Amino acid sequence: MEKLQTMDTKKILVSFLTIVSVLFLAISISAATSELVTVKSVEVNGIVESGNNSISVVAGEKVSVQIIFKALENASDVRMKAELQGTKLDSQTEVFVGDVETGKKYIKTLNLKVPYELKDEVSNDLFLNVKIWNGDFKTEFDEVVLRVQRASYNVGVMSIGTSQTINAGETFPVDIVLKNVGYNKLDDLYVTVKIAALNVKARAYFGDLVALEDYNSNNKKDDTVRGRLFLEVPYNAAAGIYTLEVEVSNNDLAMNEVKQIVVKNELPESVIKSGNGLILVNPTNKLKVYKVIPESPATVSESTIVVSAGSSRAVTVNPNSAENFSVNVFSGENLVGTVGFTNVESKVTSSIVVLTVILAIIFIVLLVVLVVLLTKKPEKDEEFSESYY
Repeated sequence: MEKLQTMDTKKILVSFLTIVSVLFLAISISAATSELVTVKSVEVNGIVESGNNSISVVAGEKVSVQIIFKALENASDVRMKAELQGTKLDSQTEVFVGDVETGKKYIKTLNLKVPYELKDEVSNDLFLNVKIWNGDFKTEFDEVVLRVQRASYNVGVMSIGTSQTINAGETFPVDIVLKNVGYNKLDDLYVTVKIAALNVKARAYFGDLVALEDYNSNNKKDDTVRGRLFLEVPYNAAAGIYTLEVEVSNNDLAMNEVKQIVVKNELPESVIKSGNGLILVNPTNKLKVYKVIPESPATVSESTIVVSAGSSRAVTVNPNSAENFSVNVFSGENLVGTVGFTNVESKVTSSIVVLTVILAIIFIVLLVVLVVLLTKKPEKDEEFSESYY
């Protein structure tokens, strides 16, 4: 009998502990999922969300989301996250709120980029979600519906086609594909491609691009255009990585895209020193005209040298008594080489002149000493009287 009472006591104790555990778990879950705040207002770019889905934003641009909320609990380490959710792309950002106190109001502002996923529409719906939480509490604001639409004037550079590696002195094509991704028609588009570090660029007219709502397969209008431009890399360009810039512009917009390219230079130097002269090399496939300018008083046999493609010409340099001087070589307005010269003969001549002067001075000094010695009268001999003892 006593044994049965002990077993009943154990069963009651186990049941009690089970009930306590369930209650504790329920309380914990309830605390973890209980509301932390009440959201008083949501503003998008200064427009208050009123529940009628009237706020419009522009695809690809940044928007400011301002949240005003009232704390329902005392809580620490509170965070806030805002998310713009589309059908394919999302954009989200998160900020630290800190500590909140029951009954107090707070305001936080977040900045998000509107995802661009309008493929065949000029506008569509986007959903804004807001979450405020810490380790114990959480509040999620119901979805705010935003209307996302295309920018009034916008163009997409769909591709920049060119070789990844270019050789110095090479002329290479750049293929551009543009698409009207804006709300309205784009008139008189121009495209400029350039490598600013090499001071080379090209510009071309790409025409008009119709708006999406005006495009159809039956008419001859199109919202996409393709074109090709050519750039020539200077033959003296240093090997390295360069930025190729593509600029698209008209009266309504101006936008840029960039691409990295590699330039290799295995060509010989344009100006080579050879003894007392120069050799001018043209490693390109075009005629080159060089201008050779020496420092005075030095001169050259020819100051303007025409060098045909893939060949070279020699130029004689006359120092004209100059000891150290430079010769500059230009191709158009570009300096392609500077060569320094030292006139060894002039230095030897100068040394001989200096030595001659020194020897002459020594000779004159010795001569003067000799003349003085020769003209000096001898002193009379001292007369000694004889002594007789």
